[in-house]
Amino acid sequence: MSENLPPCPKCTCAYTYEMNTLVVCPECGHEWVPGEGDQAADSEERVVKDAVGNVLRDGDSVTVVKALKVKGSPSGIKAGTKVRSIRLIDGVDGHDIDCKIDGFGAMQLKSSVVKKA
Repeated sequence: MSENLPPCPKCTCAYTYEMNTLVVCPECGHEWVPGEGDQAADSEERVVKDAVGNVLRDGDSVTVVKALKVKGSPSGIKAGTKVRSIRLIDGVDGHDIDCKIDGFGAMQLKSSVVKKA
C-alpha cells in the first residue's frame, strides 16, 4: 500500500485507500482512478454555447439560425424552426445537441447553428 494517496476530490477526506486500480474514500464512497480525477471534473463542467454565446442546458428550447440541408429530404430545415427539449451530448463532428424536430424526427445538431429561444 502506498502512503501517498490523494485526498478525496468530493469530500476532501484524507483517509483514502487503494482497491485494485481505484482509490476509494471511506466517508463518501467515491471511487476514482488516480491522476484522472482532474479530467473527469473538466468533462462534468463542459459548457455548450449557442451561435450568439448563450449557455445551453438540457431541456432548453432553441431556434435554428440558418437553413440546413437534410439527407433524404427534398426540403431542409428552415431558419427560424423552433426545437424544444434539447439534450446535450458528446456527438460526432461537433454535433452536440440531440433533439426531435417536427416533420423530420430525431437528429443531432451543432450548437453553432442554433440560438436559445
